[in-house]
Amino acid sequence: MEPFFPSDRKMAADFLMHEKIWFDKFKYDDAEKRYYEQMNGPVASPSCQQSASTTSSAGPGGDQNELVTRIANLEVENQNLHSVVADLQLAISKLETRLNTLEKSSTSHHPSATPPTQHVTPMKKVESPAAPPKKVELPSAPPAKKVGPSEADDEDEDDDIDLFGSGDEEEDQEAAKVREERLRQYAEKKSKKPGLVAKSSILLDVKPWDDETDMAKMEECVRSIQMDGLVWGASKLVPVGYGIKKLQIQCVVEDDKIGTDILEEEITKFEDYVQSVDIAAFNKI
Repeated sequence: MEPFFPSDRKMAADFLMHEKIWFDKFKYDDAEKRYYEQMNGPVASPSCQQSASTTSSAGPGGDQNELVTRIANLEVENQNLHSVVADLQLAISKLETRLNTLEKSSTSHHPSATPPTQHVTPMKKVESPAAPPKKVELPSAPPAKKVGPSEADDEDEDDDIDLFGSGDEEEDQEAAKVREERLRQYAEKKSKKPGLVAKSSILLDVKPWDDETDMAKMEECVRSIQMDGLVWGASKLVPVGYGIKKLQIQCVVEDDKIGTDILEEEITKFEDYVQSVDIAAFNKI
């Protein structure tokens, strides 16, 4: 088989472009066939030409009868649809009438007021008993055209309820008493609550007179100082030089009760053992 080159394909396309060929002939044949079938009925084969000739005269009449039947059916359906639409319009008109009646009956009543059981006692701002009660203006209701006996009775019952009567002054006084009682209880509770105690951690350097000072006895004397708000901690001996050691002792004090001056004064009272007292470190807790 010889290979097929693109140049050959191009030549074939050019040839087909200039060649007069009726590619859509089958479409026109089908259209012509349908046209003649509509005019004379379907074309019969040579074997059935005789039977076709007998029925050819009845072909157009049969189509006409079919059209008449379809038109009659469409008219019946159209009448049915008209009746359905009429029923729907009647139902809609009844619904609109009923809605208008309900709206008129609802607007004939006064707007519903807040029931007296839903009274909320103000907590932030309490008016003085001497101040007149505030009046709340309700929106005016539209005038009722016709009011039946039952509706008139309902209106009389609503008029008997006094929503903004003189009882507001008594309620305001009770609210003021409750508020004062709660404030007093809160103040008492806050006063009993212990406040934050400020404390400090102090590291003291207690120096002896010489290397012959009894350091154990000196520490015992220092720890013998007992005051409210003073707690002694760990201690150690730190060499200073020439065989002399100083006592480093930790303590925690409450700032409001004990100061560093009082500590130094109390420790230096042991003159036989203590030469001086220095503060090595001071930290707030």
